[in-house]
Amino acid sequence: MTLRPRLRTRVAMCAVLVTTGTLSGVPAGAAPVMWVPPVSPPVQDSCPATGPALRYVVLFEPGTAASTATDEVTAACGSVTAYYREIAVGVVTSPAPVLLERLGRDRIYSAAAEAGPVDAETGVAAPDTSASRDVDTADRSAEQWDMAMTGAARANAVEPGSRDVTVGVLDSGIDPAHPDLVHALDRSRSAGCLNGAPDRSPQAWMPTASTHGTHVAGTIAAADDGRGITGVAPGVRLASVKVVDDEGFIYPENAVCGFMWAARQGIDITNNSYFVDPWLLTCADQPGQQVAHEAVRRAVAHATGSAVLSVAATGNAGLNLADPVTDRRSPDNVARPAARAVDDECDVLPAELPGVTTVSAVGAKGVRAGYSSYGADVVDVAGPGGDRSQPTGASSSGCVLSTIPGGYGYACGTSMASPHAAGVAALLASRHPGSGPAELAELLASQADPLACPAAGGSTPDAGCDGDAADSFYGQGLVDAMAAVTR
Repeated sequence: MTLRPRLRTRVAMCAVLVTTGTLSGVPAGAAPVMWVPPVSPPVQDSCPATGPALRYVVLFEPGTAASTATDEVTAACGSVTAYYREIAVGVVTSPAPVLLERLGRDRIYSAAAEAGPVDAETGVAAPDTSASRDVDTADRSAEQWDMAMTGAARANAVEPGSRDVTVGVLDSGIDPAHPDLVHALDRSRSAGCLNGAPDRSPQAWMPTASTHGTHVAGTIAAADDGRGITGVAPGVRLASVKVVDDEGFIYPENAVCGFMWAARQGIDITNNSYFVDPWLLTCADQPGQQVAHEAVRRAVAHATGSAVLSVAATGNAGLNLADPVTDRRSPDNVARPAARAVDDECDVLPAELPGVTTVSAVGAKGVRAGYSSYGADVVDVAGPGGDRSQPTGASSSGCVLSTIPGGYGYACGTSMASPHAAGVAALLASRHPGSGPAELAELLASQADPLACPAAGGSTPDAGCDGDAADSFYGQGLVDAMAAVTR
């Protein structure tokens, strides 16, 4: 099984694949989170369609009504795909470059435009999950060193997780036919977000070009049935929220849609094993990027205010996120990204946003994986992500085994670490119903097992490892499923 090269480096945060102001919540009965015009407003005759149809995120003043936003966009030669009233963020399309000047470049941004002329419409091939119906379901739990490391195998006997708890997998889609996942998948809460507006049709949220979302889903909630593998919280529900397009990108409008969908659907926890493209580090003080940064920040803040805990991966760039200096991978939708200077105004999104639980990766020996980004006061907890330099008897590759469409596969990355933390958070939500995201995040961190800085001369450099608790590498420590269900 292979991933497209573009997908391998940008989307999944996956290092190796073997076989990647706070707004209030919405009260019951309130208007929908998103307003979509029934018919796109006509483009005025004075609007020259001289460029490719591009998609943009647009910031409006808080409290802007949907009708007001639509009138403004129409007058500026655009059409509204979605308007999220609660956060005053719109998703707009237009072939007219004049849109930028009429709305103001300080409040509109197109990630796709960084790559030059492209068609903003995303083509989605029909999903093919037929092979999943014939999965070899031999028991492979002995290969799950990651579950042993976190105590999940023992925790399942105490608390497998509640069906009242739902984890939204914001990723490339979940295979609905996989026998280890069919019990958990909640189709009614699943949606695709590839054009910035939620689409509930199955073809919109099923996987097409990537196995990544299915791998993440299995780590969280694969069935505990003596076949295949078992997830951290096999009793909870999953929602497939597809934010990764078939080129492997997660543009700001996709992420905004995903977080707003989670808030509207009452999803308890989201797992975010990605960074928002096209910037590895999106800078809040740079033109264009500041719009993307603010749009995603507003969406995450709204989700948090709506009782959603967001869990996210630090990324696989091996960067000290507390003191970034150089970004060599951005924008990542061009053939040859140029190195650029960055500073602490530049963040991996959504991992470094307020309210997000940020997860670094360790290998099977409990040492930070060499690829894992880190940073003091950035990392909250660590999870098993795998590392080829730390092989085990259970996995000669050192990577994490989980579900993929058609079977099972190994993968390494912070993408694999984050769902372990999301799964433990789901167990905590099951044991402490009614707990909000801040309380769940505190429980997750306080019950983690502290890890020390790696020994000098080991396979992972200890430069940048700070404090007795090694907070820059591991935050409060390795997530502990058994502690979550017993303390």
